[in-house]
Amino acid sequence: MQKIVRTVAALMAIAVCWLTLGPARAADPIKVGFSMALTGSVAQNGKQLIIALELWRDDVNAHGGLLGRPVELVYYDDQSNPTNVPGIYTKLITVDKVDLLLGPYATNMVAAAMPVIMQHNMTTISILAIDVNRHFHYARYFDMIPVGAGRNHGVLARLLRTRRGAEAEAANRRDRRRRC
Repeated sequence: MQKIVRTVAALMAIAVCWLTLGPARAADPIKVGFSMALTGSVAQNGKQLIIALELWRDDVNAHGGLLGRPVELVYYDDQSNPTNVPGIYTKLITVDKVDLLLGPYATNMVAAAMPVIMQHNMTTISILAIDVNRHFHYARYFDMIPVGAGRNHGVLARLLRTRRGAEAEAANRRDRRRRC
């Protein structure tokens, strides 16, 4: 559970940095919106993810929020049904006016959300979807977990490659200096 909370925290921090937030007062919350399976066939997974996200939100807010702003989670039960997802994401974007989108959970749910997310040019981080962006090629789509074939790599995998690459480059520089 702690690993999930840390992963969500890291991804949320990265995503918020990419956001183009309009002028906002420091007291305005950063709204993170998503649909989650709270009923239906994958409800057990959805309920666990809600607990993890609420723990993350509480921890971040206890430490001053993101960018000095509190985090607010805005979510709706998609009932484990992909036909509910487009309407939920439309509401999150147009009515709730969320700043960032997560999920939803599961490949078929993410695939149903993508046209709405793309239409509104929003950034999203999928929680667990296998190779969804291979079909959409959307630059503002990120995976939390690197699963699937092809070019679809998760945010964490990208960060690890970047960090390992930077560490390797630093080691090469040190070696070159020693040889001189």
